[in-house]
Amino acid sequence: MICTLERPSVLDEKAKKTVRKALKALGKKEFVIIMHNGSFPAAQGQNTGFGSINTDGGKEFIEYSAGLFDAIQLGPAGKTKSCDSSPYTGTIFSNNPLFIDLKQLTTKAWGSILSEKTYNDIVDENPNKSTNKTAYSYIYKKQDEALTEAWQNFKENAAKKLQKEFEVYKRENAEWLDKDALYEALSIEHGNDYWPVWTSDMDKNLFNPKSIEEQLAYGNRIKELEAKYADEIDFYKFVQFVLNKQNEETGKFAHHHNVKMIADRQVAFSDRDTWAYQALFLEGWMLGCPPDYFSKDGQAWGFPVMDPERLFNADGSLDDGGKLMKNLFKKMFKENPGGVRIDHIVGLIDPWVYKAGKKPKIEEGAGRLYSSPEHPELSKYAIAKLEDLDMELTADKEKRVKTLTKAQIKQYGRIIEKIVIAAAKEEGLDKNSIVCEDLGTLTNPVAAVMKEFGLQGMKLTQFVEADKPEDPYRCCNIGKKCWAMVGTHDNEPIKMWADSMIHTHIGYLHAKNLVDDLFKEADNKDDIIVRLTNDAEFLAQTKLVEIFACEAENIQIFFTDYFNVYDVYNRPGTSGDENWSLRLPDNYKELTPIDLPNILKLAIEARGNEFAKKNEKLIEQLNEI
Repeated sequence: MICTLERPSVLDEKAKKTVRKALKALGKKEFVIIMHNGSFPAAQGQNTGFGSINTDGGKEFIEYSAGLFDAIQLGPAGKTKSCDSSPYTGTIFSNNPLFIDLKQLTTKAWGSILSEKTYNDIVDENPNKSTNKTAYSYIYKKQDEALTEAWQNFKENAAKKLQKEFEVYKRENAEWLDKDALYEALSIEHGNDYWPVWTSDMDKNLFNPKSIEEQLAYGNRIKELEAKYADEIDFYKFVQFVLNKQNEETGKFAHHHNVKMIADRQVAFSDRDTWAYQALFLEGWMLGCPPDYFSKDGQAWGFPVMDPERLFNADGSLDDGGKLMKNLFKKMFKENPGGVRIDHIVGLIDPWVYKAGKKPKIEEGAGRLYSSPEHPELSKYAIAKLEDLDMELTADKEKRVKTLTKAQIKQYGRIIEKIVIAAAKEEGLDKNSIVCEDLGTLTNPVAAVMKEFGLQGMKLTQFVEADKPEDPYRCCNIGKKCWAMVGTHDNEPIKMWADSMIHTHIGYLHAKNLVDDLFKEADNKDDIIVRLTNDAEFLAQTKLVEIFACEAENIQIFFTDYFNVYDVYNRPGTSGDENWSLRLPDNYKELTPIDLPNILKLAIEARGNEFAKKNEKLIEQLNEI
């Protein structure tokens, strides 16, 4: 369901300037909209079944955002699998071919290497062209067919300038591109792109030799495959080249409009990455989450764990694993001057690991990689010592590590300091360009590292436990140095949440908190509570007021919340084409978004009468929009 009322979606330049003044008055430094790449709308007659910021529709949205939002928070950009549309299982270096704008390949700039007929057929046959949903399985196949056609024409007809650029691109990115492309060749060789089921142990371990003899034999095998599948390997590289070129052009377009891009680094490594770098992972261990209220057996993600002994050398310099991680972050910061959001920051600082083939439970051998000095197998990696632990608490409890020295905090934070922050600095950015997803479990070591390095986490107000006055996601408890939001890609839009709260006891508790925090000087508090418990529209609006009224310097808002799209982007634990499929409707400029001027006005008033009086003129200007 999508809300379409009379209020216009597009704010004019004067209104945008007033909104920016209000944000500044409220102490907001960054106002960011979250929209994953596949969710971008299509321009008229260009809906292929998947969104991309590189398309005309994507560029139109950048123009829409200019002067209003400081940045667009994208999702992970990695190549996904045909059977799994989740961007959080994509590759770490290769980007997603679905983000290529096929339309551009039909133009003279690209030598018309894709026929207009092929492109038009893809648009015409898109099964979801009349809905705001991706057609993942459809476009995954069609995109590959179209790019294959473009590749054949590129080889034969492309301008020499483009061909030279392609050769330079291959040389400059060989370190990761050669491995990723070789995996594509092996997927063809074995008829399957899931390497654990390949029948050849040699092919499974081409970059994981155990002896000099194996190294020589594997080297010969690589040469054999490169010769046999030379065209397929070059095709893979060509696709990455096209995407990189389009990304660079879009980046310049966004820069011209003063809109930055923020990347998203998932905690996962794809099958392709695991195969290419398996020598750097901890054998027999996987990354996950311990049992909690939502999952009695914990979350067995099945992602590999970077071997601590391959991250750093004895002298503190980077080992191969550390160099890999740093190169990854350097690439991300370079391509996204707005910064990088790190998904599940706990996984970098204090990860929960479990034995492959087991459940992520303590009784089956699971524990925190760096916080388990009592564990028979993990103790060798422990930073915390036995005397630092509260042994009355089990290994999965957040407060178990009760004491830490300055040196220990630095050691927990080595990846942050020497890899992530160092990569940002080398690309001309700083620690403020790092957005830390720290929702849910936040162990003492993680909290200590974030404080030590001044990292900014997230405060998601939809997660407030209303019966706990000290809840960190409640308005009155949110500090300056963080990112506030009502929901992420994993949550229901705030209107859906509000509908579920009406006429409930928990809804009443939320209403009471909101009144205490936002209507402190009101004479009719009881009346406001009654309205909040009965009026979902008012409750949703007030939750939005909350994030702007709180002290947080930075605000993020998911596109479903901003545009009042009454649908869910991701339902955790589900899979298939329906998940991760929601898009911003192509006619988004006709929709009724949140009444941002009014919300900002209410946020100013929520700061108290004295603050409102100081901003009287600004309130008048907001009222006029």
